[in-house]
Amino acid sequence: MKIRAIITGATGMVGEGVLLECLRSSDVEAILVLGRKPIGIKHRKLREVLHADFQNLSAIENELTGYNACFFCAGISSVGVSKPEYERITHDLTLHVAHTLVRLSPEMTFEYVSGDGTDSREQSRSHWARVKGRTENELLALPFRQAYMFRPGLMRPVPGQRNVPRLMRAIAWFYPVVRRLAPAHACELRDVGQAMIAAVLEGYPQPVLEVADIVALAHGKVAAHSRA
Repeated sequence: MKIRAIITGATGMVGEGVLLECLRSSDVEAILVLGRKPIGIKHRKLREVLHADFQNLSAIENELTGYNACFFCAGISSVGVSKPEYERITHDLTLHVAHTLVRLSPEMTFEYVSGDGTDSREQSRSHWARVKGRTENELLALPFRQAYMFRPGLMRPVPGQRNVPRLMRAIAWFYPVVRRLAPAHACELRDVGQAMIAAVLEGYPQPVLEVADIVALAHGKVAAHSRA
């Protein structure tokens, strides 16, 4: 099976990194970037649909059919954002896109980039962790063929990326330290992209992937008999 993927968030660090891995992968034959502004990348298997309101996709629904995967990488940091706004973007927008896609393509694999520390029980003291947990839970309840929640921690950008926040560039030297001392909380962004591709093709034994799961899947270290 060849992957035909919709990618959101491609103007952000995570989405751009996943996009670059998809462009490099022979397992991905077509990519639709759904976003609000151009990404500035041209490639034979890439096309873009620009749309301002992700909570009203009716005008572009015909553009969203024919795909068997969605790599949902759009999102914002909770820092400096009000709780209602964070919930609107993190939960409401994500679920609206997911509901639209599952109605159009129920055989799709939906993969959501969440975050290290997300609380599936929705009881954390951290507002962001509860909101991410609720988002994950509601996505997993939708009738997609497969759905996976990815929880990367600190990520080293993919070589050639342009959309890397200044803070991430400034602390790039710190990544090897975290990876060595706390490997459960850091991975390569390249690993995230490769693991997302592998999950579509091979499945994974559990729907929520922590850093160790992401690295194992990206490097083909999951025992064949344990794959979904």
